[in-house]
Amino acid sequence: MITISEATVKDLKTIQDIAYATWPDVYGEILSKEQLNFMLAAFYSEETLLDNMLHKKHHFILIYDAAFCLGFASFEHDYLDKKETRLHKIYLLPAAQGKGAGRALIDAVATYAREDQSDSISLNVNRFNNACTFYQKMGFSIIGEEDIEIGHGYLMEDYKMEKKL
Repeated sequence: MITISEATVKDLKTIQDIAYATWPDVYGEILSKEQLNFMLAAFYSEETLLDNMLHKKHHFILIYDAAFCLGFASFEHDYLDKKETRLHKIYLLPAAQGKGAGRALIDAVATYAREDQSDSISLNVNRFNNACTFYQKMGFSIIGEEDIEIGHGYLMEDYKMEKKL
C-alpha cells in the first residue's frame, strides 16, 4: 500500500540515501562525476537539509510502499512572496520509477499547494533531464530557461516550469 507522510529531522538519513542512490542514475550521463559529487555534497549535507527544513520553510514528504521508502519531494509555499508553491526536489529510487509514485508525490504537493491557496507550482529541471517529459505529462509547461552558477565552475542549465492550479 502506497502512503505519503511528512518528513521530520529524523528522516534526513533516508532523504540522503535516496538522493545518493538516485542521482547517479538521473544525472550520470548529464553531469561529470565531479559535478555530481559536488552537488550531492552541497545539496544533501545534513547541515543543508536541516537549514532547508528548519529555516527556509521547505516541507519534505516521503512516499512509502508498506515500510519501504521509495522517494521524497520537498517544496516551499509563498515562493518569492508570491502565491506559488516551489517544488525544490523530487526523487524516486530507480526501481520505483514508472510505477505511479512520482505522480502521487506531484498530486500530494498540489494538494498542499491548494491548501495554502497557491495559484501555481513552479520548478526548475535540468534541460537534459528525461524528467522534463514526466513534468509535462503532469501538467507543467516550460516558461523559460535559466543558467545558475553554483560554484567551482559548475553550471545548472535548467528549464523553468510551471503548473497552474
